[in-house]
Amino acid sequence: MSLLKLFLIFTKIGAILLGGGYVILPILMNEFVEKRKLITNEELVDYFALSQSMPGIIAANISMFVGYKLKGKSGALIAMLGVVFVPFISIVFLASVLDKFVTNQYVQAAFWGVGIAVIALIVLTVREMWQKSEKNIFFYVVYILALLTLIVLKLSPIITILLFVILGVLYKRLFAYKEAD
Repeated sequence: MSLLKLFLIFTKIGAILLGGGYVILPILMNEFVEKRKLITNEELVDYFALSQSMPGIIAANISMFVGYKLKGKSGALIAMLGVVFVPFISIVFLASVLDKFVTNQYVQAAFWGVGIAVIALIVLTVREMWQKSEKNIFFYVVYILALLTLIVLKLSPIITILLFVILGVLYKRLFAYKEAD
């Protein structure tokens, strides 16, 4: 695959990516796992999980991982530029005419419809992540604890992620240590 082709694929993805980084997973699965068979489902889910734990835009992060896998450092840069190209141009354009569109009933109706579609795509992403996760008793305990810290304790998502990254590393180190014995 050429760098130009990679850029065009990610530009197309960026153009249809409404709703942010969580929506990108089913689109990338369709494009790179099912259609082109360039990466595995497991690799993509790993890239997605890693992209969520890094600072920055999830869509740009995961695009860089996929681009790097396919074409190295140049691929990472080209994929990231492709996925942000259309949104960047759109934001520049919309910022100049925003006042005229905010009160338009058709624009509000379109955003309402997009919002529902985004919710459906997020549900699909959650389902994919749930199906691909290694489930054991520790998985369910961490899941419940994470929900409790977010809902009951109202901890910041950033602090919650950091806490559970540390917990995951500690668990895997202990688990690997037990397997070595």
